[in-house]
Amino acid sequence: MSFIEYVEYFLAIYVAITLMLFVLSLGPLPKCGFYARLLASYLSLIGCATYGVVASIVLRLVGYGRVSQWATARSFKWVMRYTTGVEFVVDRKENLQTRPAVFIGNHQTELDVLMLGEIFPPYCSVTAKKSLKAIPFLGWFMALSGTVFIDRANRQTALAAFESAAAEIRREKQSVFIFPEGTRSYSTKPDLLPFKKGAFHLAVKAQVPIVPIVVANYSNVLNVKERKFTSGQIPVKVLDPIPTTNLTSEDVDDLTTRTREIMLKELIQLNQTATSASPFAADAARHDLDASKMATGASAPISVSPAVASKASGIDRVAANGHGHGHGHSIKANGNGAL
Repeated sequence: MSFIEYVEYFLAIYVAITLMLFVLSLGPLPKCGFYARLLASYLSLIGCATYGVVASIVLRLVGYGRVSQWATARSFKWVMRYTTGVEFVVDRKENLQTRPAVFIGNHQTELDVLMLGEIFPPYCSVTAKKSLKAIPFLGWFMALSGTVFIDRANRQTALAAFESAAAEIRREKQSVFIFPEGTRSYSTKPDLLPFKKGAFHLAVKAQVPIVPIVVANYSNVLNVKERKFTSGQIPVKVLDPIPTTNLTSEDVDDLTTRTREIMLKELIQLNQTATSASPFAADAARHDLDASKMATGASAPISVSPAVASKASGIDRVAANGHGHGHGHSIKANGNGAL
């Protein structure tokens, strides 16, 4: 057999197993839906990353290399929507037109790659840990498309990477997307990990605004520990840009704290709105709900720990007025069977 025949044989078996797991999830083995969507996600990622490698080369040749990550993100958005049934619903998309900017978002699970497919603007690059560069397909695409790789183990090279990124932002009006938490939280509640300051140093150094993007907690759609992965809609809100004009490195600590408070407050509100609008979303926070209300079918707000509530309530009134508009999106989990 030739190499291409081996690939075709492997893909046929892979797709057959995935479809079989989807079918089993409809009947006596609902947990099979987790593995079915997991396999579908990996295949989608490899396929779109391969497309991204080709697209990056072609777009570079015709002078549009800086939109290659946007083009690949869009392909991933549509492929994943139809293979897993997961959709991120974005509110206030007009704020994504801010350019250049440092876009930041809360980081929950591997599914955030699909979120990027939905919100990623043109002329924007991601930052990533240097180890991802060695991963076949994905690493090749990221290297070709202008990803800013950060060596977390080496402070000097990390600072040099940010210096180079700041210069490119100013020179080319190229935006950057960063997860300031630095790692996935896998949280089942609306909460944020502590923020690292790299994104804020970069925004201040480049003198460009920070655009926070808040994704509602979606542990009712994907919960790795419980082996749960269903179809559903997940609300996302793009907040107003936070200016950094005339700020210096001395302001970074305050900027980091204030931005995290704004995002945490919005995250809590987004989940409370989603819970009120969708009985399915309440299941994700079942440990925080009143059992008697659940029995009668009434929705209840997600309870937030005193520590989290205290942190969120510390936001100043001006920031709250600028970022607290809710639009009633809901997290809808459609069950294990939808493709």
